[in-house]
Order: sequence, then C-alpha cells, then structure tokens
Amino acid sequence: MARMHARRRGRSGSRRPLITENPEWVPLSKEEIENIVVKMGQDGVPAARIGLVLRDQHAVPDVKLATGRTVADILAANQLKPALPDDLVALMRRAIRLQTHLNENNKDLANKRSMQMIESKIRRIVKYYKREGVLPAEWQYSIQNAELLIE
Repeated sequence: MARMHARRRGRSGSRRPLITENPEWVPLSKEEIENIVVKMGQDGVPAARIGLVLRDQHAVPDVKLATGRTVADILAANQLKPALPDDLVALMRRAIRLQTHLNENNKDLANKRSMQMIESKIRRIVKYYKREGVLPAEWQYSIQNAELLIE
C-alpha cells in the first residue's frame, strides 16, 4: 500500500521481536515498574517517553509483558490520564510551530502544503477519537484552540 502523503511504497524498518512472556532478566518487579510509571506521570511525562525511559534506563523491554497493563492503563488507573491524547498534542504542536512560521513567511508555498497535510491528519485523528469516545462529540479543532490548549 502506498504512503498517505507520498507516492512511494514501503514498510517500516523495524519490528519488535515476538515474545509472549516477561524475560527473567528484567531487574524490576511489577510494583516497582508501576511506581516509576506513576511518578513520571505525575511529572507530566507522556506515555511514549515513559516507555522509552523504562526501556533505556531500567531495562524493561515491554511494560505490558512485565505488568499485564500498558503505560496508558496504569496512568488511567491512577487518574493521571491526559485530557488530550499524546499523538493529537504532538500534531497540534507541529501545526502551531508551522503557523508561526507561515505568519512570518506568507509566501512559503511548500510549508502551506505541509500545514494542510498536518491539519488533515489532525481532523482524521479527531474523527477517530470522537468515534471511540476519547474526545467529546462537540470538540472542534482550530489553530486558535490549539494555541490555547497547548501553550
């Protein structure tokens, strides 16, 4: 299948190895991993960054295999779930940065196209989150709302 905004085809470069149980060499227990996740969640660290820190600094290859729950599930159980999903926030940050660039350089046609593509991704992901019940049905995206919510 072709890429969304490019004409070329391809597959992603890496895949996680297929393992079904937590390796015995993981140094942390289930409770210690959950405590680290909760502590980092209280500091406002996104779920993806928590997983990277656990992998790189604490030698936990997969939080779900180690605890039976995902990082997002652990955060939600401790009332630390963010108001907006992390991927939506990242896209809105990109749109804000690009909008400030376009305000200064209004004839930059390549970045106008990039802004259109980012906003279409935002609209698609908002439609998905509304359908899944993560966002309320009346939530609307606009660049002004994004600037207020993110900054």
